[in-house]
Formats: sequence, structure tokens, C-alpha cells
Amino acid sequence: MSAGGGKQHERGEANSVHRHGFLIVMLGVVTACGTRPPEAPAPARLVRPGIEVLLSDSLDLVRGQRVGLVSNQSGVDAAGRSDVERLLGSGIRLVALFSPEHGFRGSAEPGEAVATATDSATGLPIYSLYGKNTAPTREMLAGLDVILVDLQDAGARYYTYVSTTIEVMRAAAREGKTVLILDRPNPIGGEMQGNVLDTAWSSFVGRLAVPMRHGMTLGELARLANSDLGIGARLIVAPAVGWNGSLSLDQTGLPFVPPSPNLKTLEALFHYPGLCLFEGTNLSVGRGTDAPFEQVGAPWIDTTRVLARIRAAGLPGVSFRGVTFAPRHPGDGKFADTLLTGIRLTVTRRADYDPTVTAVYLLAAIRDVHPGRFRWAAGHFDRLAGTDRLRTALEAGQTAGSATADWRTELRTFRRRREEVLLYPR
Repeated sequence: MSAGGGKQHERGEANSVHRHGFLIVMLGVVTACGTRPPEAPAPARLVRPGIEVLLSDSLDLVRGQRVGLVSNQSGVDAAGRSDVERLLGSGIRLVALFSPEHGFRGSAEPGEAVATATDSATGLPIYSLYGKNTAPTREMLAGLDVILVDLQDAGARYYTYVSTTIEVMRAAAREGKTVLILDRPNPIGGEMQGNVLDTAWSSFVGRLAVPMRHGMTLGELARLANSDLGIGARLIVAPAVGWNGSLSLDQTGLPFVPPSPNLKTLEALFHYPGLCLFEGTNLSVGRGTDAPFEQVGAPWIDTTRVLARIRAAGLPGVSFRGVTFAPRHPGDGKFADTLLTGIRLTVTRRADYDPTVTAVYLLAAIRDVHPGRFRWAAGHFDRLAGTDRLRTALEAGQTAGSATADWRTELRTFRRRREEVLLYPR
């Protein structure tokens, strides 16, 4: 296990103890796993998710405690068995469930408020943390000692599960409860790309000053939040043992469970740190189709002209082709049940592909070809971009290359800043 709180990062303090092969540092002092994941790419089924590490190596952290679980359909072990089944089967006193955006089963549409309910299989309450409440109330936490969090992050800054985790940590800190993250791999690996959010643009869809593609796990992001936001939570991370930043989810042996309804494939997850920017425009990203976040489109796109421009840019690691698609209602709120022309992206070499820069080049190409048709949803785009500088640069006529030129400097600065919260080799 690894524990972290505030900006403390000393190793091996006097109040640490060894348990089951992991160094547990109490009272919020950061440490590292006793057994580090390998540096080289791993064979299939090497990675053990946090739920398995907790139950096999450090069950005493929750044994006899009243436990709440913040999770959804992605909270499963390596065999696909749910956390609820595993915890109850291990004799853990699970007394409450909590759900993020999309609900405990992961089926609610984006932005759809989810009501508090009762789990039909166990009779446990499922408290919704998306809608009326975005954080557990004092009453919800009153009967708990420990809150477990097991959510599959998408690997991109614009994702609400991190914000939900932060709200849980804040509420737990106020009530003196422990938060234990059941970590799992970043599904698209440890690469960092894109710009770093300006904190003036912090929102529920982008809470932390991290890059568009942050390359971190939920456990690492929680540690960063505890430090950067001064939350002061008593935070413990059950690591994803065997993971390192060179591994994508399909190299871990773990099952792929779509983290939300419109991220259906690992391919989509690789595009998402870039193509999500199109949510802040009048183009569709393919919601309500079989390939959301693998394509963009509108009824008026001239694919021949756009493809000529984007291919001329010579962007590495990705190919482009023209497509037509018709989003279904209610998946797409822009062009439901309308035939669209568009561009489909396919990753050809992951190591070379930068979805964030690619998306900016594609934005610029479509805007240049269709200046009278393309529109920004400026407020939403800027929230996603974490700044208004990207939009205003493109509006001022800057090239995509010029508009993204300072991103490398931002990434170098962030790379140094995140070092103290990392749990896995990069």
C-alpha cells in the first residue's frame, strides 16, 4: 500500500510498519510499494488491480470496519468479478455504495442526473454523487469508517471521476474518515501530452492542473489533489501491482470494461484526450454511434478538402479516412438521427501518436475549409481546453503548430511537479 496526505513525502518514517510485503506509512506520509513494477513491457496477466492487492495482502485495513464503496461497472478484479462480490465474499462489512456520473451500472447518459437508489442484488443503498449531491453528505458518511474508491479513469483530464474522487476526499477529511483508492492502470499508459490546465479554468470536468493526457493513475491523481488542493485527507492507495507507464490496458491481462457509455473501445480512449475538444464545437464526436470519439462529423463537412489538409500535415501515428454516420437519439445532442459526413481516425502507432496536437490540427483544418459553418461553444471549449488561449490563437489565424508550440514547456514543468506523487515507474 501507499499512503499520502498534504505535501509530505518522506520515506520510512518512524510510524511506518510492514504489512504483507508492502510498506504502509500511517498518518498520511507518502511511501512506495515494497515490490516495484518492472520497467519493461510485461506479459499478459501480470498486473493485479488494487482490489486484489487489498484482499490478498492487506485485508486488515478493512477487516472489522464499516466500509463504503465508490465504484461502478469498472470496479472488477482480473477475472471480471465485481468489487461488491469480492468484498462481501471476503467477509468485509460493506454498508453503502456510491456512484459517479453514469451511475453504478454505468448506463446513464452524459450529464444525466442519477438518483439515489437501492441495489437489488444486495439491498445496499446506492448514493448518487452526480446530480443533487456531488459529494457524500455527513449523514451518508456517519455509519462508515473507510471509503473505498475504485473507478477506471480514462487517462484524459476532462473526466468527472477524478472530480468525484476529490469531493469524496474532501468530505472524508471533514468527517475524519479514511479514503482508500483501489488503483488500476491508466488504460492508455503513462505518456503525457497536451497543455496543462490553467487553474482559473478549473471545473468539474477538469479539476486539477494536469495535462490533457496526464499519464497518471487515479491513485496518483488523488495524491496530487491531496497536495495541490490542500485537502488533508487520510489517503491510502492499494496499488495496481505490476503496472508501469509503458503498459496500455491490453498489455496488462486485465479485462476492458468501458468506463462510460461513449468510451466503448480502447481505440476511443487513445483518441479521447484530443477529440473531446470537439465537444466544445458544433461538430459531433459520434455519440450515439458504434464509434464515439473515433470520428467527428457534421452534415456540411467536405471530407475531400479536409482530408487533403490534415494528411498534408504529416501527423505521426494516425491515419484518416472519410466516413458517413448517423448518430442515434439520445446519444448525440447535436445531430441526432441525421446523416453526417466526417473524418474517422485510426491509431497506427501508439508510441508516435499525439491525440491532443492531432485534434488541434483537425480543428484548424475543418475551420479553414468551412469558416462560415464551423462554430465554437466558447465557454465549454475553454473549460475543456483549460484555457481560452487555444481558441483565441486559432481565431487570430495562428497555425495549429504555433498554437501548440508552448505545450512542451508546460509538460516539462509538470513532469517535475508530479514526481513526488508517482507510484509507478515511467
